[in-house]
Amino acid sequence: MDTQHKLEILAQDAQYDLACACGSSDDEHRRRGAGGRWLYPVTLPGGGTSVLLKTLVSNTCTNDCKYCPLRNGADVPRCALTPDEIASAFLEYRRTQNIFGLFLTSGVPGTPDAGMQRLTDAAWLLRRKHAFRGYIHLKILPGSSDAAITEALACASAVSLNIETPGRRHFERLSARKDYDRDIIAPLRLISRLTAPGARYSRVKCTTQFVVGASDETDAEIVKYMDGIYDRLKFDRIYFSAYQPGLGDPAIPGEQARERQPADAPLRREHRLYQTDFLLRKYGFSGRELVFDAAGNLALDRDPKETWARAHPEYFPVRTNTADRAQLLRVPGLGLLGVARVLEARGQRTLRSLADAGLRGRLAAKAAPYLAWT
Repeated sequence: MDTQHKLEILAQDAQYDLACACGSSDDEHRRRGAGGRWLYPVTLPGGGTSVLLKTLVSNTCTNDCKYCPLRNGADVPRCALTPDEIASAFLEYRRTQNIFGLFLTSGVPGTPDAGMQRLTDAAWLLRRKHAFRGYIHLKILPGSSDAAITEALACASAVSLNIETPGRRHFERLSARKDYDRDIIAPLRLISRLTAPGARYSRVKCTTQFVVGASDETDAEIVKYMDGIYDRLKFDRIYFSAYQPGLGDPAIPGEQARERQPADAPLRREHRLYQTDFLLRKYGFSGRELVFDAAGNLALDRDPKETWARAHPEYFPVRTNTADRAQLLRVPGLGLLGVARVLEARGQRTLRSLADAGLRGRLAAKAAPYLAWT
């Protein structure tokens, strides 16, 4: 099989990872580039955003993840790229497309360390032979040894290891081969230690991802783990990948729930979790403040900040001309940019409406009932 054919197969298989398919803003959405390859957003070190070329290095996998259509035993064409093929394809794509860096992930071909060796060999080839000093994100495979993880941190700009589920109980419903504490939690803790401030690899960014809806986890369970990932592990970002019904083992909860929910429910749920993540990272909320329904889930018909506001009428109205930034960020419809405009405008005059700060339209109308002007 030639390189082009392998790239076509691996680009097609990359569709099953929906990270960034549904973010909280347009610049967080993935898109297809030339040849069907996936381009993913990334925040640049100096601000702004660009995109990464993301590819599977191998779709061969010994793991039995029941949500994954590429799991061991699935009837799909298997192939893998060599480090030379990865480097050549990336450099050609970078020459002809406006991309910032490379995101390499893989199935587990044999052992986790064998898969990691292929990823790190490709990264070192780009670094040493081709003098590429840009952004390389490497996926850490579940069960990787401490040595393999350390090697990845040495050559990567960022790494990620999917936590997959909030807790062992849900994890064991999706895999009989992997061990949650050994293959997921222990490596996450090692990555956290090796990238802590003052540690050798403190420059490396760390992220993780939940597979949402394959098991029967609640949003409240996910948010509890999110708090721990940010507060204790100090990871930079959490992503979410909505389980796509019809691709996994018929026995998993995500398949059994298929007939009980609207077709767009998985992506809407993913979107609400991204909004929740933004509240935790940027808006000063804690996981304990978020409001869930009786089943432990976020509302699908409104964003989590509006749900919180409706549950806390005592907080409102917020006085637009005197409230501090933290108070204004609690107002539904006011985002980071909107609050910045309000603070700037009221430094010049007393505001009588959001239009005085240049804010109009749907979001301004949403915010108005929660604001006072005297």
